Amino acid sequence: MKIIRDILREKGSEVYSIPPDATVYETLQMLADKNVGALLVMQDGSVVGIISERDYARKVVLKGKFSKDVPVSEIMSSHILRIDPDQDVETCMELMSDKRVRHLPVVENGRVVGIISIGDIVKAIIEHKEETIAHLENYIKGKR
Repeated sequence: MKIIRDILREKGSEVYSIPPDATVYETLQMLADKNVGALLVMQDGSVVGIISERDYARKVVLKGKFSKDVPVSEIMSSHILRIDPDQDVETCMELMSDKRVRHLPVVENGRVVGIISIGDIVKAIIEHKEETIAHLENYIKGKR
């Protein structure tokens, strides 16, 4: 089974972030420009939060606020779970499922080295299952 470092090696480790004083509107523009579902909120090189499309829908739209008036710091999730790059994919999936999060920053030695989405994890698990099936099929065919 893969570890998180393997996924980052395949998909890249670029991390998109926005400062906490940016507006939600600026955040939405960056989410669209980068085609991602979440951004880390960073200040002075440290992660202070994470903001996702879900935060926008639940904390701005449904509350009748205006995205050009609301700073990211007002709606970001500030309790951030982190994952180590040497963590295995299954443990990461359990954490994301248990805590109901879709994005996790990957932190090594106090530095953000990437971000993992639930989609990345599902893709890795499916690839592993497909490899296992192919291996078993080859084993069975070799026995005949």
